[in-house]
Amino acid sequence: MTAHEGLRADRVRVTGPSGRVVLDGPGVHAAPGRVLALTGPSGSGKTTLLRALLGCLPPGLRRTAGAVRWRGRPVPTGRAGRRWRLTQVGWLAQDPASTLDPWRSVLDQVAEALTDRGATGTAARAGAAVLLERLGLDPALHARTPGRLSGGQAQRAALARALAGDPPLLVLDEPTSGLDPDSAGLAAEAVRRRRGDPSRVTVLVSHDRRLVEDLADDVMQIGAVAPPPVPATAPRPAGTPAVLTVRGLVLDHPAGGPPLLAADLTVHAGELVALLGPSGSGKSTLLRVLAGLHPPAAGTMVLSAAGATGPLPHLASERGHAQLRRVQLVGQNPRDELNPAHRAVTAVARPLRTLAGLGRAPAWARALRLLADLGVDAEHAERRPGRLSGGQRQRVAVARAVAPGAAVLLADEITSALDAATATRLLDVLDRLRADGLAVLLSTHDPGVAARADRVLRLSAGALHEQDVSAHP
Repeated sequence: MTAHEGLRADRVRVTGPSGRVVLDGPGVHAAPGRVLALTGPSGSGKTTLLRALLGCLPPGLRRTAGAVRWRGRPVPTGRAGRRWRLTQVGWLAQDPASTLDPWRSVLDQVAEALTDRGATGTAARAGAAVLLERLGLDPALHARTPGRLSGGQAQRAALARALAGDPPLLVLDEPTSGLDPDSAGLAAEAVRRRRGDPSRVTVLVSHDRRLVEDLADDVMQIGAVAPPPVPATAPRPAGTPAVLTVRGLVLDHPAGGPPLLAADLTVHAGELVALLGPSGSGKSTLLRVLAGLHPPAAGTMVLSAAGATGPLPHLASERGHAQLRRVQLVGQNPRDELNPAHRAVTAVARPLRTLAGLGRAPAWARALRLLADLGVDAEHAERRPGRLSGGQRQRVAVARAVAPGAAVLLADEITSALDAATATRLLDVLDRLRADGLAVLLSTHDPGVAARADRVLRLSAGALHEQDVSAHP
């Protein structure tokens, strides 16, 4: 074995606290100058395999088989392993925004990564600025903390930190999920520059088939190959009543974009409305305003749902019990939304008890059924968020939101962490709920998701426009 073999591992096995096998994965070889893509359905163990290769499994999991070597030498563990990752590995985790320090500017964090890989002072900051701009982040955003960026902007900042210093080993877990096509193209170009360089190795996890076809030299399937998804025929309601009516909405954009001026919006019972727009345009902010988590500067909102009809206060803290039950939000990052101490079934059963008034046993049974409908089996329902894949956490968050009987579901990129078959299954479940009157306002960058919508709205340059449903997003 030579120093030119890149990253190589024998058949990798990972076990949990009780000794149960969590992953019995394949052998892996990521060769110099090439891009290895790991694909497979949500929950098949792709992220666990990446972490096992890098020696950074979460607490409770450990690699019990499969020697891992980098350039012919064993990947170090403990303190030496942490130092190895800092100097040799650019790592973009599946929930990138949650890996950024919320109190420091993104420029400082990218510059720090450059320093870890040999740059100094002024050169590190200059290099960080260049890298952030290359990924489409305007200099006016560099001094901001992650919380003052949109989800897509924070993801690009985390990617810049992973790319800083052009690390010998680059490991990217879903680098383009949640990004608009232009931003995804910038991320792909950053990977493309490394191909053919014998001193560089890249490992990529993605559900984006086109991205894999474009970038990968080698592809490894993890888990069973899912059959091609067959979308259900979404109900197309005609003449259904409005459930949420918004007039004259004006909001300040926390990510620094133009304000959304005098927006009018009506969502009808049973319809799916797709919300499109470039990263940073304010889609997440609009959803958070409707959910009462970010106050608008002006405007009125009226909810027309059984047991909750009338003006909708701007702030969730001022909304009544029935209003809170009827308007539910699934945010862009489920890791931040789910209590890390609660098992998945507990997270879904809790609103069934507190908002829908069910007893403990009925709430538990209904939570398990809803999770099963979304592809989270009983075994995974007993796990806490830290032991679920990103896609599984996303589905748990959706289940928790719809469980208490929501009339309006505000969904922020809920399919971004899912493979095509799982995304189709989730949308099919929402279609069944829509048949019973659920209205869904869903932000997305996925043309396939937008194609299933009854209406398409585009948010751009501070204005909200209706788009022809047949137009490409």
